[in-house]
Amino acid sequence: MHLITLDTLYYLLGIIVAFVAIRVAVDKTHPTRVGSAIFWGIFAITFLFGKQIPPLYVGYLVLIMVIVASIGKVTKSKEEEPDPVEREGHAERLKNKIFIPAILIPLLTIVGTLTLGKIKFGSVQLVNPENVTLIALGLATIIAFVAAQRITRAKAVVPVNEGSRLLQAVGWAVILPQMLAALGGIFSKAGVGDVVSGIVGDLLPTNYAFVAVAAYCIGMLLFTMIMGNAFAAFAVITGGIGLPLIVQLHGGNPAIMAALGMFAGYCGTLMTPMAANFNIVPTMLLNLKDKNAVIKAQVPIAIPVFIVNMLLMYFLVYHF
Repeated sequence: MHLITLDTLYYLLGIIVAFVAIRVAVDKTHPTRVGSAIFWGIFAITFLFGKQIPPLYVGYLVLIMVIVASIGKVTKSKEEEPDPVEREGHAERLKNKIFIPAILIPLLTIVGTLTLGKIKFGSVQLVNPENVTLIALGLATIIAFVAAQRITRAKAVVPVNEGSRLLQAVGWAVILPQMLAALGGIFSKAGVGDVVSGIVGDLLPTNYAFVAVAAYCIGMLLFTMIMGNAFAAFAVITGGIGLPLIVQLHGGNPAIMAALGMFAGYCGTLMTPMAANFNIVPTMLLNLKDKNAVIKAQVPIAIPVFIVNMLLMYFLVYHF
């Protein structure tokens, strides 16, 4: 038995998203009130009742969300952002203390990952060791929120309103990482990795160790750009290229291959609009005119980093 589970965090997320749905539904000035309320309402339902609803019907609900978003019925409200002068005043008052909550999240996540799974009360564990990292992240976020409230001395309504405004600004892109990760799992189950392995073996001289590394890294890069998520690409490309070619054929170190392979995928993340949470959401939040401004700034860095990463893998994976 576990005192804190992932379901606890899912319920909390569901309550937050449900509030957004209610807030949109009662906002008569919202430009797409009905569509946005349906989108956020269904999203809340998947968090609150996902385990009780049969998977097939959850799939239907997700399809409804996709349809509503694809026809442009999910937009943000017309509520104005805080006055710039007021924000500058708060920034001057808080100075660098405003970064404390952001720093607490990774620090507490690391500490929680290392300790929470070991805490027991008799036969009852505090958290499930299998999900300790995600639970630690959730708890760290809650603690960081409390710290932010204490530091800023903001009214309770402020984080509620601002959280709603930011979620609406992000809009449909908020579900893209989950959907792409799920798609990667489906591709892996469907045997896409085997198909990729066959194509690579037919087209490239993979009997050369460097060619195997280049095929794996480039595959991670390109598939991440398509999927928008390096984790989604990892299962397919590692199963189709990394393990059979680098590890089994050439005797490479699987740990080094996996670590540097993920870095290769992250370089693809920097260069694709499909990684909406990294590259599209910031342009929305900053109201940039060019939706690809973030990507254009990152490409000149991503390419040389990718090349260095690929060379590192070649020199390390076969020697350690």
